[in-house]
Amino acid sequence: MKKGFISSLCMLAVFSTYAQVQGQKDDKAMDVYRETPTRINNLVHTKLDARFDYSKSYLLGKAWITLQPHFYPTDSLNLDAKGMDIKTVALNAGGKNTPLKYQYDGMNLRIQLNKTYKRNENYTVYIDYVAKPDELKVKGSAAITDAKGLYFINPKGEDKTKPTQIWTQGETEATSVWCPTIDRPGQKTTEEIMMTVPDKYVTLSNGKLISQKKNADGTRTDHWKMDLPHSPYLFFMGVGDYAVVKDSYKGKEVSYYVEKEYESVARRIFGHTPEMMAFFGKVTGIEYPWVKYAQIVGRDYVSGAMENTTATLHQESAQQDARELVDGNRWEDVIAHELFHHWFGDYVTAESWSNLTLNESFADYSETLWNEYKYGKDAGDAAGYSAMQSYLSNPENASKNLARFHYHDKEDMFDAVSYQKGGRILHMLRNHLGDSAFFKGLNKYLTENRFRAAEAHQLRLAFEEISGRDLNWFFNQWYYGNGHPKLDISYKFDDAAGKVTVIVKQTQEGEKVFRLPFAIDIYEGGKKSRYTVEMNSRADSFSFSYKQRPDLVNVDGDKILLAEKKDQKTLGQYVYQYKHAGNYLDRREAIEYAAGKQSETIAQNLMLQAIKDPYHGLRILALEKLDLKNPAIKSSAEKTVAELAAKDPRATVRAQAIGLLTAYDNAAYTAVYKAGIKDSSYSVAGKSLEALAGVDNAAAVEAAKQLAKQPVKGALVVSLTTVAAENGIEESVDAINKAFAQMPLSQEKVEILQPYGQLLAKTNSADKVKTGVDQIVHFREAVPAPYRTQFDAFINNMILQGVQNAWQKKGSDAQELVEYIKLKRSGDKKGF
Repeated sequence: MKKGFISSLCMLAVFSTYAQVQGQKDDKAMDVYRETPTRINNLVHTKLDARFDYSKSYLLGKAWITLQPHFYPTDSLNLDAKGMDIKTVALNAGGKNTPLKYQYDGMNLRIQLNKTYKRNENYTVYIDYVAKPDELKVKGSAAITDAKGLYFINPKGEDKTKPTQIWTQGETEATSVWCPTIDRPGQKTTEEIMMTVPDKYVTLSNGKLISQKKNADGTRTDHWKMDLPHSPYLFFMGVGDYAVVKDSYKGKEVSYYVEKEYESVARRIFGHTPEMMAFFGKVTGIEYPWVKYAQIVGRDYVSGAMENTTATLHQESAQQDARELVDGNRWEDVIAHELFHHWFGDYVTAESWSNLTLNESFADYSETLWNEYKYGKDAGDAAGYSAMQSYLSNPENASKNLARFHYHDKEDMFDAVSYQKGGRILHMLRNHLGDSAFFKGLNKYLTENRFRAAEAHQLRLAFEEISGRDLNWFFNQWYYGNGHPKLDISYKFDDAAGKVTVIVKQTQEGEKVFRLPFAIDIYEGGKKSRYTVEMNSRADSFSFSYKQRPDLVNVDGDKILLAEKKDQKTLGQYVYQYKHAGNYLDRREAIEYAAGKQSETIAQNLMLQAIKDPYHGLRILALEKLDLKNPAIKSSAEKTVAELAAKDPRATVRAQAIGLLTAYDNAAYTAVYKAGIKDSSYSVAGKSLEALAGVDNAAAVEAAKQLAKQPVKGALVVSLTTVAAENGIEESVDAINKAFAQMPLSQEKVEILQPYGQLLAKTNSADKVKTGVDQIVHFREAVPAPYRTQFDAFINNMILQGVQNAWQKKGSDAQELVEYIKLKRSGDKKGF
């Protein structure tokens, strides 16, 4: 699973962190040891006949579930079956159903079997039931905002702006809302699903489509069959009016299910999938193990994406039009993430939610691996840096173990510890063992545990067997311990003795001392010498001889440590590091340090060099940090900034440069802005609109009106809303209402709230304002519960209050809308 919302929503994380920490201090649930669930019966095969009542959002189901005792003989069976109407429970044998006694409490179905069954003795139970997901009261989490398992999207077709779809979401234990099962990740079963749907719709499920039968009533029954075992949380059903774009990989079908509007760009979004399959097969030594691979996009999906075996589900953010893709495929990392799960998570599955990182750390790390392979080491390191910052940005993360046996709820495991910290730990282990041993270790782990469930110790044993090294210390420190080191790094040079001493202190709170192997690179006379050291104490020093004072001593030469660092290098040393050390993080560290020293000439020179860095991400960073209030920098940078604005091959760099050109107050650039508004890139068009507003506001207003007549997506949404809010451009409100509604839960949606509210406050159409208020309230209600309290206050007391105050000034004619906004602020759902 990819957490599409929470991984980026930093503002809400800040709102909620304190409340979460306080709540967990007194939480009795945190004292419970979350052991691996005891296995009494094992799933063997699941067969489901599913029909759908669109008018009630019901699933009419018939299930045949084959099981066998795990070890000890048993005469009973306990199935998870949440919120169902149970009609029949029977033993199915010899083509006959014999009723069985059972008890059902609305969550668990306890069945008395007809006899005591022994180990390896199969039996099949038949259950006729109705699943009612919309009537089930369950809560989600920050990562998975809802847990009702089965979702009917616009089932009656009443919303003309939204397609009718059905999709399922099983993780963590929500498959049992629509299919009775033993809903635990350690269970494995083969499976077949028959779906009867209106003939106009396509279906998708796990495995292979083996038959389709048209029925006399205008429906069609599709039969999907999964011959390899996988866990119940990976079961999937998808139904809708999709375009299906076919691809292939080594004779296996690869397909992309998208809304028909996006059929022409489906390959631009998902088209790297076959190459990813080849790459991941190469690095793991195991070819893609499943019969097919399909990817489907679902409206109103409750997370980022989900790795249902052979049938990954993506949220609608995956669908990008051609102009959005000019700025880069924002969903490519997610595509890699979910695909790698088909090795780590689907092929070998974490045996309990306590070991979730065995699924998610590898999926997170796949983003680094793919970027490194496809786009170069800088891109891979940039992905890794971003992941590490996601972990470090929340202080609460430091208190959590990677493999975690104490938590409030299983949903809490879906966080930056299981994902991003786990990915960075894998990166350190890869560096420590070397690529050959690391990837051979992955192959051994996957091979020995295929189609089974595993825990972190089995990963350790695989790496130990391959490398010949004991890794208990590493796993105890990083998997079964918490926190990360905070390092203070200083240097003492003794030219008389020809010796440099590197002093590294661990300054993190508490008594824990980390064992840290890393490289120290000494740059002397234009040559680099590498020394591998290991830190084992709260403070360690390492001494090295030299003939002439080194230009640079670079601690953690490969930049792989998961740590917060205070490195006491000089500006001159950072300049040398940028030019000669070369890694993405070497250059990034130098840019960030020089950005704080731009009054000094050598820092200015570094910044001017960095805006031409070979990697586009660092060009953008340097442009963001460039201090154009400094006359020397402003003068020296103008030519380069103008060239970047006009010619950089990356649209996002051009957009950033266009934003900087406004500082020059040069009428000559007005033509650049006007041309940029027509650019194929939304980010370039948006920045150009904002820039034009600064030099010719009247022209910007007219341009905004024209842009509002076209699709408004991506970076253009924020820019158009900002200019429209400043000028009260009512002609743009419909387009912005629509664009806001289509934006997924994201940091960008938070950032647009203020100008969006300002625009609604200036709008004279009550209907348009009502639509906008409804969209803001819908966003408020969609925010996960752990983030709601402070966010509700922000929405209600700042954004909606501002709109209400503006309309109160309009007099009695506006009273009806004012009362409507008051009701919406209070959470009342009465109509207008």
